[in-house]
Amino acid sequence: MNEQLNTFIQVAESGSFSKAAEKLFVSPTAVMKQMNLLEKQVGVPLLIRTNHGIGLTEAGKSFQKDAAFMLQYFQEALVLLRHAAKTDQLVIRVGTSILNPCKVLLDLWNDICGEYPQYKINIIHFEDDAYTLPTTYRTIGKHFDIIAGPILTENWKDYFRVLELGSYRFCFAVPRNHPLASKKTLSVKDLHGEKLVVVNGGKSSAINEIRDFLLRNHPEIKIKDISRLYDLDVFNRCEETGAVLLTLEAWADVHPSLATLPCDLDFTIPYGLMYPLYPSVEVQKFIEIVDSKYQAICE
Repeated sequence: MNEQLNTFIQVAESGSFSKAAEKLFVSPTAVMKQMNLLEKQVGVPLLIRTNHGIGLTEAGKSFQKDAAFMLQYFQEALVLLRHAAKTDQLVIRVGTSILNPCKVLLDLWNDICGEYPQYKINIIHFEDDAYTLPTTYRTIGKHFDIIAGPILTENWKDYFRVLELGSYRFCFAVPRNHPLASKKTLSVKDLHGEKLVVVNGGKSSAINEIRDFLLRNHPEIKIKDISRLYDLDVFNRCEETGAVLLTLEAWADVHPSLATLPCDLDFTIPYGLMYPLYPSVEVQKFIEIVDSKYQAICE
């Protein structure tokens, strides 16, 4: 039922089976089947199907107002069932990868975990693959509850919530046999005549600003645009071709054959915890505990 409610919310908001399917990363046929089943279960038509899109019946409009709350109540009911079954520990599933390491979360949690013995952290590995990462981000809450990492996509509000914990500075990564690798820091002018790989499959406004700044003020840099998400293949290709890569300070140890150097670019990207749009009670409480710890550190 919770999948049907979530699908109905997406259909109602987008006015289209295909657009809802894209957001949910399923087929339009699967969306239509879920909506047909939902209407059969509630016993009244909820959707108006036309060649120009999907509208809501009066019953559908009324149902839309309550669907998000029903979804939340459903997830809370699951938590109560676990408690009724005398589950001793609340498991928080944390996704981790080379580019999205969970260390930033564990460093915070390890300081206070003794105060909350009911929580257990379960680490789940996933691959940094530009072709599967969109699915990974869109299904946060399915295979794991939280991912810690930089926020490099602009449409995240459609798929997950974010608890910001700070920001990372942008840097440049160069092959260790590159003449620039001997420098301790890089000036943007050092890149004049170089090919700079700029990865922006997530349509990040911060990366767009850097690219526009370089095009406007440093046309001597040969910018190579990559319309995909960061993954290990990007780092490998830069090492193989001798290109410079726009990267983050947090990824300094990702590739042993690349030297990540600080630079005079005054740009940052936020990082934090990505968690479901409709988190369970225990996940929401866990996020609040981590946030309280982070705020205490900042004071």
